[in-house]
Amino acid sequence: MEQLIAELKQRIIESLNLEEVKPEDIPNDDPLFGEGLGLDSIDALELIVMMEKHYGIKLKDASEGKAIFQNISTMADYIAKNRKK
Repeated sequence: MEQLIAELKQRIIESLNLEEVKPEDIPNDDPLFGEGLGLDSIDALELIVMMEKHYGIKLKDASEGKAIFQNISTMADYIAKNRKK
């Protein structure tokens, strides 16, 4: 799981062009939206595309994303259980 978390942090940084952020700057349990990493709804769309491209995961509806994208830990857990790639 630690390898998946490290990979996921790197993919988020690349997908969202977070040039000033390093993987170690992103705590596993801090919120991704609002406080924490401070992502917005456009970033959420980018995360959805990244999950589909790299892990073969398609979200059926946007309400799923709210629970999945709480933090890095919840994303990694969902990917580990549902990845197709």
